[in-house]
Amino acid sequence: MAALRALQPSVRALLCTWPGCPAPRSFVSSAASEYIITAKKGKNSNVGLVQLNRPKALNALCDGLIMELNQALQAFEEDPAVGAIVLTGGEKAFAAGADIKEMQNLTFQDCYSSKFLSHWDRLSRVKKPVIAAVNGYALGGGCELAMMCDIIYAGEKAQFGQPEILIGTIPGAGGTQRLTRAVGKSLAMEMVLTGDRISAQDAKQAGLVSKIFPVETLVEEAIKCAEKIASNSKIVTAMAKESVNAAFEMTLTEGIKLEKKLFYSTFATEDRKEGMSAFVEKRKASFKDQ
Repeated sequence: MAALRALQPSVRALLCTWPGCPAPRSFVSSAASEYIITAKKGKNSNVGLVQLNRPKALNALCDGLIMELNQALQAFEEDPAVGAIVLTGGEKAFAAGADIKEMQNLTFQDCYSSKFLSHWDRLSRVKKPVIAAVNGYALGGGCELAMMCDIIYAGEKAQFGQPEILIGTIPGAGGTQRLTRAVGKSLAMEMVLTGDRISAQDAKQAGLVSKIFPVETLVEEAIKCAEKIASNSKIVTAMAKESVNAAFEMTLTEGIKLEKKLFYSTFATEDRKEGMSAFVEKRKASFKDQ
């Protein structure tokens, strides 16, 4: 949730504006909105790519950016050709946090009555798998946004943090909850109470990140993973995602019951029949998402 002011003084100067700094690498070809760029990627155009594109503010998550992101997610969710989504930023920053200028004058009444930040949760409700490809800074709201995704790939120089404490507040978009579930109480508490950041390597060791890649190949690797996911049955993939996510909400007994129900449900699909038939016949399955 925290933005640029949450950065340490030694880093803050680095993260302001960079006269003469080259424009960030763009991984997509079609501009969609003011704050994001979208495209369909992969050999079969079955991967939706969303690139946060507010480089001068290190992709600070203003309200307009979140609204455009939600619209893009909805469009990819409704596109039958898309089987997975990749969310990325720039090489300097995935997202450095929320836009503090938008919230600095808000009151408790403003936040409570408007359910401030509630529309950020749209990402966590997408049924299709979402992979976060994180280069550079994922701080505050940027870290929270990445944790709403299903898989996090990180560039070698990525940094993660929840520095809200440094500007007199706490995470407000899931930081204290998702981070604790991902890395455990001790490390999450240290990060939230000190505002310290962790490297991509530390994030992988703690379980926050699944894989680390060179900065220049990160997005391509995320797209490859998304293509692999998208090649499977979309309806069964959605069931698998629902079952894994339930592990964070249910007891073990309740979770296993849900898993069994979803497992049984796959036997009502044509794709389950096709998948098992293809295995027995030693051929590649041809899923129809039915």
